[in-house]
Amino acid sequence: MLELNFIRANKSRVLQGLKIKNFPQEGLQVIDDILKLDDGRKETQTNLDSLLAERNQLSKSIGNLMKSGQKAEAEAMREKVAALKEEAAQLEESLNDTKAQLEELLLKVPNIPHESVPPGTQPEDNEVYKAWETTLPELGPDALPHWELAQKYGVFDLELGVKLTGSGFPVYRGKGAKLERALISFFLDEAIKAGFEEVIPPLMVNEDTARATGQLPDKEGQMYFVERDNLYLIPTAEVPVTNIYRDVILDESDLPIKMTGYTPCFRREAGSYGAHVRGLNRVHQFDKVEIVVLDHPDKSYETLQQMLAHVSGLLDKLELPYRILRLCGGDMSFTSALTFDFEVFSAAQKRWLEVSSVSNFETFQSNRMKLRYRDGKSTRLVHTLNGSALALARIVAALLENNQTPEGIVIPKVLRTYTGFELLN
Repeated sequence: MLELNFIRANKSRVLQGLKIKNFPQEGLQVIDDILKLDDGRKETQTNLDSLLAERNQLSKSIGNLMKSGQKAEAEAMREKVAALKEEAAQLEESLNDTKAQLEELLLKVPNIPHESVPPGTQPEDNEVYKAWETTLPELGPDALPHWELAQKYGVFDLELGVKLTGSGFPVYRGKGAKLERALISFFLDEAIKAGFEEVIPPLMVNEDTARATGQLPDKEGQMYFVERDNLYLIPTAEVPVTNIYRDVILDESDLPIKMTGYTPCFRREAGSYGAHVRGLNRVHQFDKVEIVVLDHPDKSYETLQQMLAHVSGLLDKLELPYRILRLCGGDMSFTSALTFDFEVFSAAQKRWLEVSSVSNFETFQSNRMKLRYRDGKSTRLVHTLNGSALALARIVAALLENNQTPEGIVIPKVLRTYTGFELLN
């Protein structure tokens, strides 16, 4: 959520940022509505403070009048105090109503993009930040897509997932299950080596938690909801892990705070059909290792670069061809100020598959979470960052396709101590 003071001091920048984010033109009026409501809030607060001060002064005078025997004057003053009390209650009710309206409007406004974010409205407008500089792998005419390889070698079973749950819930079996577990362990071990604390969070969160990181109200339709308990299945470990520090004031020396967590992730992904979502390209449940950083505002973009280097290192060790995209304004998430996507090349499908998003949210999430650090005698909002390191479903898809041989699937060297086998066949 944007800070009110920031909106007031940078109105033109906010409006320009919303246009880059492809915010509807008719929705820009919300900024004027917010500022008008805030003006009303300030006026009501001033009137209430003045009234309360007057009431307190009169209350003190009543005691003095009673001591001096001026009972009639004291009684008249009591009536005035009672009237002021009733008026104060009305002002407090009006103030609370204005604050609620203000928060409702602020929740509708997305984060403002970083100055480096390119304009654009669709994925085709994203900027190639780092291209794959060598030749992309080419497979022979008999190469199979990963869903056929999975069936051939018993890696995962989509039809069994349909039987047990529904479309988009794969079941990993045998060496496929071991490969999945190997990737999770590898990603966690690499994150821990890089100084991240491992966290095992809940897989369901309450409404306050989902709202704090921006899933509500923006992505409500994409989340699975347990109505009876009013809980949401997490779409990513980012949600519970970042919220560990909700309503916390940190010491500046605590920063940066680096956390990592493995969780299954649940996303409805409604309305996605066609060949581009076959197999593991788009599923409703998938495994992912997330990295989350809480950092000083002056250092967060340096940290973002370190996170990009971390994810790049994972893909290098897996020997997968990849590229990095800087997302355009219209393809960014509601909460992000700057996002880089990592895509691996799927040799059998001859297309790029997104496997990671690494983002800086600046103060957008921390403002919702009331997450601050002490800066001398005052406090400031921290910057929050996160990234997939990595999402497994499409990583598995690329590993199967790119490493297929007539004998089976060659396991990358870095994973062999985890899998216990070199060839999946």
